[in-house]
Amino acid sequence: MQPVILDTDVASLLHKRKLTGPLATRIIGRKPLITFVTYGELAKWMEIRRWGARSRQELADWLADIPVLPGDEAVATTWARLSAAGIQRGRPRPVNDMWIAASALTYDLPLATLNLKDYEDFRLHHGLRILGVE
Repeated sequence: MQPVILDTDVASLLHKRKLTGPLATRIIGRKPLITFVTYGELAKWMEIRRWGARSRQELADWLADIPVLPGDEAVATTWARLSAAGIQRGRPRPVNDMWIAASALTYDLPLATLNLKDYEDFRLHHGLRILGVE
């Protein structure tokens, strides 16, 4: 089973069973992974929205089956390269998007996202593979 990193938007929709369209089809038969950033963003949303015990447990159960890629030294080094390159091009990128892209590039895995414009610079300048755009 080929792995794919889920961007937070895709992970959220999959958890809610609301992901449809071509991307949903492309994910079938792949092993979903998330980054430490997506894990944090999902946990933050849970806190902001003050989810009850049942909703929290549903998310915890769903996340239990999805490996979380850590933010280690290799990912941090890739993040530094992406960040510096964006600044040098006069186009700094959002921090969390850079961490997710850095994870995908470090582990050489495609990213499943519906936010194509957020990752376009990483695809064009750094070779980020985006599921469906590869």
